[in-house]
Formats: sequence, C-alpha cells, structure tokens
Amino acid sequence: MRLHLLALNPTDSVTLGFLPAAARLGLDVTLLTDQPVAHRRACERSVADGGRLPELSVLGCDVTDFREVVARISALGPAARPDAVLTNSDHLQPQAALAAAYFGLPGKDWRAALDTKNKALLRRRLAEAGADAGADPVRSVELSPVDEPEDLPGRLKEADLPYPCVVKPREGVASEDVTLAEDAAALVRHCHAIRARRPGASLVVEEYLEGELHTLETLGDGSTLHVLGSFRTRLSPPPHFIEERLDLLPEPPQPHTEQVLAQLRALGVGFGACHTEYVTQGDRARLIEVNYRAIGDQCDIALADVLGVPLFEHVLRTHLGEPLPADLGARSGGRLRVEYVCADRGGTLEKAPPASDIERDGVRLVYRPLRAPGEAHPLHGTNRDYVGVIRATGTDQGRIDQAVEAFLAAQRWEIVS
Repeated sequence: MRLHLLALNPTDSVTLGFLPAAARLGLDVTLLTDQPVAHRRACERSVADGGRLPELSVLGCDVTDFREVVARISALGPAARPDAVLTNSDHLQPQAALAAAYFGLPGKDWRAALDTKNKALLRRRLAEAGADAGADPVRSVELSPVDEPEDLPGRLKEADLPYPCVVKPREGVASEDVTLAEDAAALVRHCHAIRARRPGASLVVEEYLEGELHTLETLGDGSTLHVLGSFRTRLSPPPHFIEERLDLLPEPPQPHTEQVLAQLRALGVGFGACHTEYVTQGDRARLIEVNYRAIGDQCDIALADVLGVPLFEHVLRTHLGEPLPADLGARSGGRLRVEYVCADRGGTLEKAPPASDIERDGVRLVYRPLRAPGEAHPLHGTNRDYVGVIRATGTDQGRIDQAVEAFLAAQRWEIVS
C-alpha cells in the first residue's frame, strides 16, 4: 500500500513520527514537498542516528496548490496510485483533504480543514454555530490586504473589542507574528510591522483571552473521537506568545473538555489527529485556535510514549480507511513534562549539550538539540528560537520536575551576538 505525504519544511513529526510508523506498517511512501533536498537530508540524519524509514520517494511539488498536488500524483501513473493522502502541516490540510477526495480516499472534510486553518473563518463558524452548539464566540476583526491599519481602532470600537488585543496573521502558525497590542497606536504599529514582513497577508485582531492555557489532543476516525490528553502550557511574557513548557494533566479538565469537544463537532472536526488550544476562564473554555493535525515540537512523540499508544500508526490507519479501536489501551498514571530551551538573543550558538537519554529515580529524561553549535540565527520571538527540547516522563510529577531542573542547572547554552 502506498501513502502520499504532503510536507513543507522537515519536522520531527514527519521524520521521527510518521515515516517510521509507515515503515512499521509496511507502507511505501511518496513524500511530496517544495523542499525535497531538506527532507532527503533530514532522512539521512535519521537513518544515521539509527532511525527506520519506509521505502521512500521524495518528490518536488508545489504542495500549497491542491491542483498541482493532484496533477503530480496523477502523473506518477497507476503503479503509484495512493491508498492514503495526508499531511501534518497546518498550511496543507485543505490541500491534502481535497487531494484525498479527488482520489476517492478517506480524509478530512476540506471545509473543516479550511475553517480551522483560516482564523477569521474559524471565528465566524463558531459565532454562527451559537451557544446551542456549545460555541463561546471570541470577538474578532479581520484586516484584508486592501484594508488600512489606521481604520482598525474604529472597527474595534464597533465590534466592542477592548484593549489589550491580539493581532496575528490570519493563516499563521507557531505564534509567528502573534503580538499583544496594548492600545490603538500599538495595534496600528504592529500591523504595519507584520505587513512589512508578510506583504499581502490578511490579519486578524481578536480578544486577548486571559487565563490558564490548555490544549486538548484528540484522535478520530470520523465516527469515534478519542481524547488522548490535555496539556497545561506556560507561555513567555507578552507581547509574544512562545510556548516554553507543557505539562500533561492527570485528566482532561471538566467541564472544559466537553465544551471544546462540542466546538470541534460544530466545526466538523473529528478525523485523524487534532491539537486544540484554549484558555480557561472559570467554567468557560474559550478557543484560541484549532490545529487539525498532531501536536508538534516533539510533544506528539512524548505523548505517544507516555500513553503507550501507537499514535502515528493510528493516524495512518484512519487515512487508510480503518476504524479506530473502541479502546486505545492508553496507559494511565503517566506524567510528562516538555521543556524548551529558548534563545534569549540573536547570534551564533557557541556551546550546547549533545543529545542524551537519562533514566534515574523513575524518570526518563530525553534531551534533543534543535540547533547545532556554530549555527547563527536572529531572534524571532517564536518557536524558531528553540535551541533544544527536554522530554521527561515518569509517574511522579515532583521527581520529573526535579530531574528537569537539575538538568537545566547542569547544562550551558551560550549564544554569542
């Protein structure tokens, strides 16, 4: 059986998650990407580190255009006809859904894929769904490429949208160019700055949702929707929103989990993996965004490990048309902390610890570098500033926290401006 996987830049979810899972399932894989050289290098590094990959073809394609995706797959001929088409990229969910539909394969509803990717559509869909569908609308205003930022303060007043507010690209990811605006002058300034970096991009201005940030991780086959878990997330101080730490909660919190599930149903979300971010305000769960794919930045790898669930294989099987089991057999009682080491300045990474795996006092701590010494990067104010990631698992949260803090205290990351 053949899987066609769409991707932009290489990610650990693909290289360390989906590709090894495809190998375990005996699938042949065609990876369509606009960055074939980068993917081939990532795969070579994975194999050199002992990773297992499937029978793999990496082909160049403008994966942002579903018409090019369909044409590229069709040109490969009957021998390479896909049995599944999927992606774990935020940017490519509608394209993968449309390509799967074209070839008559199981997949996500392309409308749901588009509505969750486009933050303005997301807000409108939930507002239209109303309270009867469990929706808790967030006030927002869209700024199209032809609209002037100077008109925004008046539009926010009409929408009864207070300051501070959050401005973000309508179809952005990973907190890139997501900024808190304290007042009208800051809002206009931030919009101009984002437009300078992203010419022609549409922006969304929405309520700043104060409260504790959580995620809900789900897995569905279109009929059954499983809740895998919920993380509590620590963010960097405003005006940026960098995820610095995630802790897996012992149980998904209520009544928030049921509210989030109701809103996902209203959006038509329920096939494959989904990573939803929301803020708790008392008994209310207020959505920030819905990422219709598996959680990334190695949280998906760690989550599969602590639950003892073949997460990536399950996602592949749903796209092959197989139903999920009624019980995933997830282990209970496991604890997980994911901590990111972030650069605090732009410059060259001069010193950093190597990859390591440590097991002590019932805690397994895995550290993986995300930059190599000698690499130079500017400061982005996003997860592009990650230098390394720590994944700590066990059954005692106190011991996990002690292990992470001890590791951080014993290591040094030096950046020279």
